[in-house]
Amino acid sequence: MPPDTTHVTHWEDRITTNPAVMVGKPVVRNTRITVELVVERLAAGWSIADLMESYPKLTPEDVRACLAYAAEAVEYYRTTPLHA
Repeated sequence: MPPDTTHVTHWEDRITTNPAVMVGKPVVRNTRITVELVVERLAAGWSIADLMESYPKLTPEDVRACLAYAAEAVEYYRTTPLHA
């Protein structure tokens, strides 16, 4: 059975950029927690629970918004194939 997509997070509701906050990097709204930090921690094996424990202002929806933002950024990023 495919995952339930009725609650897909729209990152625009949770991710903001402001040149005066974290030099304009995308952050979770009303925090200084960057999308970059969230994605790096997840890639390093942290769970959503780990993130929320270390960064109490984060919610599961915020984490999903960070992933949605990153997915969209990658979708539009032009890449060059790597050769083995």
